[in-house]
Amino acid sequence: MTKRQLWIALALVFGTSPVQAETIQVTIDKLIFSPATVDAKVGDTIKWVNKDVFAHTATVKGGWEVMIPPKTTASLTLRKAEAVEYFCRFHPNMKGHVAVTAP
Repeated sequence: MTKRQLWIALALVFGTSPVQAETIQVTIDKLIFSPATVDAKVGDTIKWVNKDVFAHTATVKGGWEVMIPPKTTASLTLRKAEAVEYFCRFHPNMKGHVAVTAP
């Protein structure tokens, strides 16, 4: 490898930074997911913050379910690219949408 090729290789290695996963917060307050629509990437985490005095879920029919106890938080790391509608199993009128894309 020539000196020039070495510099190019080093520039490629150090000049590109890995994609950092993000934590996206969804607040639950007065039976509402806010924001109701989330755009995320594979590897990101959704953190639901439940401000209500009763439990909720984030449920995808035929998919995942996250139990969110009252006055606490719960998280889910997104593992595949997909767009899903979710709802609270206890309060089906509570709805949200997550669109997950590849990083």
